[in-house]
Amino acid sequence: MKNHPNRLAQKIAFLEDPEKRGDLPPKQLFDLIPIQQSDNFLDLGAGTGYFTIPAAKMVDGTVYAVDIDCEMLEIIKTKAHDEKLTNIETIEGNFSPIPLPDHAVNIALASLVLHEVKPLNETLTEIHRVLKDGGHFVCVEIEKKDNSPDGPPRIHFSVMEQELLKAGFTIQDKLIPTTHIYIFIVQK
Repeated sequence: MKNHPNRLAQKIAFLEDPEKRGDLPPKQLFDLIPIQQSDNFLDLGAGTGYFTIPAAKMVDGTVYAVDIDCEMLEIIKTKAHDEKLTNIETIEGNFSPIPLPDHAVNIALASLVLHEVKPLNETLTEIHRVLKDGGHFVCVEIEKKDNSPDGPPRIHFSVMEQELLKAGFTIQDKLIPTTHIYIFIVQK
C-alpha cells in the first residue's frame, strides 16, 4: 500500500531522527560486534537504510534489508545506487518467517522494531534460525516505562533478556547508552 507523499516524508523524518534512534551512529554500534569483511548481514526493519548502507560499506557479503514497507526499500535502493553499492538485497516482508534460508547470515540487527512484532518469540526463533553458528544478533530497543500506557508498545529490558535466552541465544553484552535505549548483543 502506497503512502501519501506527506505521510512518507513524515515517516522518513521520523526514522532518521537522531533522538528517536538514541543518536547511535552505525559505526559505534558496529564496533561492538566482530564484523568480518566476508560476512552476510541482515537488517530487520531496515527503514531508510540507516544501518543497511554503512553495513554494506563494511562487508563484501550480502546485506539483506528486510522491511514491510516497499517505499522504504525503494529509498534504500536509491541510496545504494547513489553510493555505488551492489551488495544490498532488499526484501519486502515481515519477520515470521524471515524469507532467508537457515544459517544465511553472520550478523543480524533489529533496531527499534521488535516491539512491533507479535509474537516476539517466533521472530527471535526465526532470527536464531537464519544466523550461522557463532553468528551475532544485535537488538536495539526503547525501554518500556511503566508510566506510559498510552504510548506505543514497548518491551521491558528484563522481558527481552528472557525472550532472547529462551530463543537459544547467549548474551554477550547488555548496554544502556541512554535513559530510554537498551542494546543486547547476543550470539548463536
